[in-house]
Amino acid sequence: MKLGVSAFAWTAQFDHEHLNLIPEVAAMGFEGFEIPMFDPAKLAVAEIRRAFEANALECTVCAILPDGINPISPDAAVRRNSLVHLKACVEISAALGAKLLGGPLFAPIAYLPEHRPSKDEWQWAVETFQALGEVLDANQVTLSIEPVNRSETFFLRTAQEAKALCEAVGHPRIGVTIDTFHANIEEKNIAAACHSLGNRLTHIHASENDRGLLGQGHVDFPAIVAALQQIGYQGYLMIEGFGYSAAEKVGPGVLWADLDVSPEDIAIKGAEYLRGLL
Repeated sequence: MKLGVSAFAWTAQFDHEHLNLIPEVAAMGFEGFEIPMFDPAKLAVAEIRRAFEANALECTVCAILPDGINPISPDAAVRRNSLVHLKACVEISAALGAKLLGGPLFAPIAYLPEHRPSKDEWQWAVETFQALGEVLDANQVTLSIEPVNRSETFFLRTAQEAKALCEAVGHPRIGVTIDTFHANIEEKNIAAACHSLGNRLTHIHASENDRGLLGQGHVDFPAIVAALQQIGYQGYLMIEGFGYSAAEKVGPGVLWADLDVSPEDIAIKGAEYLRGLL
C-alpha cells in the first residue's frame, strides 16, 4: 500500500498559489498527492505536471461534478454533455500524469430527487461509464467510483451498490473508491465492505468520522488496514481530512475544522498513524 494526501486538507481550488504544496508534500515522505478537479479546463495542467515530475510525486485526481453535469439526468442533452465532461476529466487527468481519476462521478453532490434509484437512472449510469471505456484505455487511466452518504446522494451509497455498477459496466479500468468518512455512515462494517470488493477496490480515502486527525475518532482503521492486507490491496491510502488555515478562504475545513488542527497536521500526523498500522 502507498500513502498519499489529498489537497482537500488545504483547499478545494488548486490554483497557481498552491503549486508550492507539491514539493512540501513530497518532503513529508508521501508517494502521492491528490488534486481536486471541478472544471478540468481551469487547472494549470503543464505547471502542475512539471511540479509533480520534479518532485518524483505521483498525481491522482478526485473530480466533483459541476452544475449542469449529471450522467443520470432525465434530460438526454444533459447526459450527452455529461459524457463529454467526463471524457475531458479523463484526458486532463492523463495530461497531469495521473493514472487514477476518482470521485462520485455518477451524479452531482446533493442531487436528491425524492425517489429511489430507478431502472432508467441505473441504465443511464451504466451506459455513460461503458462509453468511457475507450478513452480510459487510450489514456491508461483507472476510473474509481466513490459512493457517498445519504445527505449527498440517493444513487450510490454503499460498497455493494458501487460494485454492482462496476460489474454492470464490465470494464477492467473501472473500480471503487471507499471513503471511510462516507462508509462510516453507510456501512455496517467498513472492513467487511472493503474485503467484499476484492480487486474492484481501486482507491481508499482514509478519513476520520469528523474529517479530522486519523485515529482520533471512531473509524476502525486497524480492522480496515487488516482487511486491505488480506485482499492484497496495493493502491493508495489517500488521507482526506480537512485542516484549518485562516489564510485559506476556500478550504473545506474553513468553517468547521478544529482551529488547532492545521492542514499539515492532517497530513503528517495522519501519515504517522497509518505507518504505525502498516
